[in-house]
Amino acid sequence: MSGFHWLNQEAFSAFGQHVIWSDMLGNLMGLLGLALGWRRSIGTWPVQLLSGLILVGAFASAQLAGGVGKQLLVMAVALWGWRQWRRGKQQAQDGSIAVRFATWRERGLLALGTALGTAAVGTLFTLVPALSWSPWADAYIFVGTLAAMVAQARGLVEFWFAWLLVDVVGVPLAFSSGLAFSGLVYVVYLGLVLWGLRAWWQRSRVDARAAAVSTEPALNSAGAAL
Repeated sequence: MSGFHWLNQEAFSAFGQHVIWSDMLGNLMGLLGLALGWRRSIGTWPVQLLSGLILVGAFASAQLAGGVGKQLLVMAVALWGWRQWRRGKQQAQDGSIAVRFATWRERGLLALGTALGTAAVGTLFTLVPALSWSPWADAYIFVGTLAAMVAQARGLVEFWFAWLLVDVVGVPLAFSSGLAFSGLVYVVYLGLVLWGLRAWWQRSRVDARAAAVSTEPALNSAGAAL
């Protein structure tokens, strides 16, 4: 992994904070991926994949197995989400990505999965301190990110709410960890999340109306046949 050593070298310093290349590049890719998600572009997935790959290289060169494992799982979810969108699982009438609010059952499953996942990962990080110096906050952010990606892959507006909850913990944790660039990016994430939430919320109404209109001819035909 010697080829990745430069990722852990300093890119620049500002206001007494040292920013390393992996922190900067990985988070910039993540920021771009979120912006593409806001635009409902399928490009969001390969960009998220690239972000994970950069961070895998950085963590591997620093011999941080926990970080490598987390990013590999994020990359796996990104591949699944990419496949979902490529197969048209969330396609609207006009060929774009359809978005909607989750059902109460889907919300319950997301919340339960996030809670159980955070408990499991937090326990693992606590038992193996080398994996994380802040086990519960790190577990919350990690599992919350996966939940947000799953919701995004399914075209759920709740994707943005999940990111908001991740941001609440991610900003202070990044700054306290000395990852100033990560902290600043999380602040920018907050602005994008609010914009994206508004855009997907409005789009969900358009897609719902289109779906309702498309079912009317079928219902009328069925009624005529009776």
